[in-house]
Amino acid sequence: MLVPVLLFAVGLVFLIKGGDWFVDGATGIARRFRLPELLIGATVVSIGTTLPEVMVSTTSALSGHGEIAYGNAIGSIICNTALIAAITVAVKPGRVDPKSLRLPVAFFFTAAAIYAGIAYTTGYFSRAAGLILLAMFAAYMAATVWQMKSQSSAARPAAPQPEAEQNSMLKDMVLLVAGAALIAVGADLLVENGTLIAQALGVPESVIALTFVALGTSLPELVTAVTSLLKGHGALSLGNVIGANLFNLVLVSGVSVSLAPFSIPQSSSIAGHNASLVLDIPVMLFVMAFLTLPALRRGKLSRFQGVALLLVYGAFCAVQFTI
Repeated sequence: MLVPVLLFAVGLVFLIKGGDWFVDGATGIARRFRLPELLIGATVVSIGTTLPEVMVSTTSALSGHGEIAYGNAIGSIICNTALIAAITVAVKPGRVDPKSLRLPVAFFFTAAAIYAGIAYTTGYFSRAAGLILLAMFAAYMAATVWQMKSQSSAARPAAPQPEAEQNSMLKDMVLLVAGAALIAVGADLLVENGTLIAQALGVPESVIALTFVALGTSLPELVTAVTSLLKGHGALSLGNVIGANLFNLVLVSGVSVSLAPFSIPQSSSIAGHNASLVLDIPVMLFVMAFLTLPALRRGKLSRFQGVALLLVYGAFCAVQFTI
């Protein structure tokens, strides 16, 4: 029991320090190229914080548990939006740049339309569907690189970087990579040893799965959100959540489906219909629309959005326990 407790504490320290380095590196890069923090959060930061979902889903797919990969992707999107982003918005709402928000939001809802279309029409995610999702990931990254270059060129003319600034850029990259590594290792230690502690205390496996494991893969986003908020970089946190949600559909699902195609799980039902089609996918689409569409129109987020999303998440979890 002592070893799991110590490793749990180590994982917590890794998460906190990794989040600190990760945010410092990302914001340093954003400042250097005069790029919006929201854009950096929706790309570089999101890839780093989505690594646990990629690892969990890939492992599940290869071991023949496609339902875990499916639930992990949708569940993480709902958790990221209605819990993590909601906390950030409820604590410190602020202005956002609609121009930086349009690209990831447009790609997300396009990917979600494809994902939902497959789910409602065939109920089976084939290898071709996985390749389409991965192609969308590649297209998004290409479009984002083009957008970054355009904004960087508009911000200032290209000029040789002085040696001191080159070294500083290297430091930011090291902080970003080291922070991502610490977050990934810390999340793994926290989930694995937290599960062992819970089992030793007699906590039921169903509760463990719905708490430590479910929240575990979203810990990097949560740590990044809290750290960004404390450092005054709310836009970075929002961009991270939106980018991570997109990557859960096109990268996490794309990889797992390409490796091992699967059908939508039929583990539970509501009024005789598959619970995933009646509840999970509609809630996923609703929370993302509720978070992003008002921000695109008004250019700011309100505390009401955060509180309402937290209530939706609480109700969603309550329903999951009853079906």
